[in-house]
Amino acid sequence: MKTISYGRQFIDEDDIKTVIETLKSDYMTQGPKIKEFEDKVAEYHSCKYAVAFCNGTAALHAAYYAVGLEKGDEFITSPITFAASGNGGLYLGGVSKFVDIDKDTYNIDISKLSEAITEKTKVITPVSLAGYPVDLKAIREIIEKTGKNIKIIHDAAHAIGAKRDGRNIVDYADVTILSFHPVKHVTTGEGGMVLTNNEEYYKKLCLFRTHGITKNPYELEENQGAWYYEMQDLGYNYRITDMQCALGITQMNKLNRSIYKRNQIAKFYEEQLKDIEWLKLPLRYFSKDWLAEEKYKDLKEKPENLNSYHLFPILLENAEERKRFFDYMRENNIFVQVHYIPLHLMPYYRKKFGFKKGDFPVAENYYSREVSLPMYPTLTKEELEYIIKVIKKFRI
Repeated sequence: MKTISYGRQFIDEDDIKTVIETLKSDYMTQGPKIKEFEDKVAEYHSCKYAVAFCNGTAALHAAYYAVGLEKGDEFITSPITFAASGNGGLYLGGVSKFVDIDKDTYNIDISKLSEAITEKTKVITPVSLAGYPVDLKAIREIIEKTGKNIKIIHDAAHAIGAKRDGRNIVDYADVTILSFHPVKHVTTGEGGMVLTNNEEYYKKLCLFRTHGITKNPYELEENQGAWYYEMQDLGYNYRITDMQCALGITQMNKLNRSIYKRNQIAKFYEEQLKDIEWLKLPLRYFSKDWLAEEKYKDLKEKPENLNSYHLFPILLENAEERKRFFDYMRENNIFVQVHYIPLHLMPYYRKKFGFKKGDFPVAENYYSREVSLPMYPTLTKEELEYIIKVIKKFRI
C-alpha cells in the first residue's frame, strides 16, 4: 500500500490547462483572473465582496485591520487552531485572549464567551474547526446583549461551503476568511480570501493588500493624471497572482463534489468505527440520510446543515495511547496528523501573555488525545478499507 496522507490536493487536466492558458496571457499578476476568482467565491457564498490574498495568514492579518483592531485591543479566539488565527491580531498590537472549546463540537465554547468579554474586547474570532460550522448566530446574540461594538471574524479556513441552519459561513460575521492551502477543499497553491458584506471593509482590504495604494480616481485626494496613485495608509504586498486565481476558478468548479465526497467518507468512517469503544468520533452536525437523496448529488442542492469535513478528528483514550496510535498508523504508511497543539501553550504565547498548562483544560485534553484520519475526495475504496483494517488491528 502506498503512503496515504491526512490530506492532499486534487489537480486535474482542466486545472493544468487553465493555468497554462493564463501563463500565456498578458497577465501574470494584478490581472482579470483575480477579480473573476473573487467574484466566483463571493457568489457561491451569496456575499457582496471578496478580496483574495497571497495566503490565509495575510487574509487574517487584513481582516483584523479591516474591522479596526488596534494596539491594546483584546481579541478572543479558540486555543485549538493554527497559529495564524491569533497571530493576525498580534501583528496589529492586539492582546490575545482565549475561551476553552466545547467538548463535543471542538469549536469555541459559546457558554463561556460572555465571561471573557471585557471593556477592551474588540474582536471575537471563532474557528469552524475541521469544517464543523460554529454557531455564529449565538455569538452575535451574546455580543448584542453586551451592547458593545464587538466585531466577528469567522475563521472558516476549514469550512468553505459549510452551512448552519440554512445560513452560509458569511452570515452573522463581519468578515469571514478562507484558506487555499493545498490540503484545503479549494487550492491555489498558497492563498487566502476575506469575504464581507461591508463596503467600508472591502475598500480597506483592497488598500491593505497593495501597500495602502490606490489608483481609483474616486478615492484620490488629488488627481494629476492617468499615471497618478496615492499611498493612503500603511499596507503590505499581500497580492495573489493571476496564475493562482486561474487555478482557484477551476477548483471552485469541483467544490460541491469535493464536499459531497468528504461527507461520504465521513459516513464510511462512522459506520466502520462506531463500535470501537476506545475511539471517540467527531460529532455529526446533520443526519447522514441526505447522502442517499438524489437531489443532493454533487450538492446541486444543499441540506440546511452541512459540515464540509476538512478534517476527521478522532480521540483516543489518553495521551500515551494517542502517541502509540500515531506511530503505529505511520508505520503502516497512513500519515495521520494532529490538529492542533493548543495555541496558548506555544512558548511565544506563554512568555508574552503568561498562559500556562491548565488554563484551558478541555482544549488540552482534546489535544492530548486527537488524531486526524485521512480526509480528501480522491481517497479510494481500497485505501479506506485499508485504513479501517489497520485501525481495527491496533489493540490486537
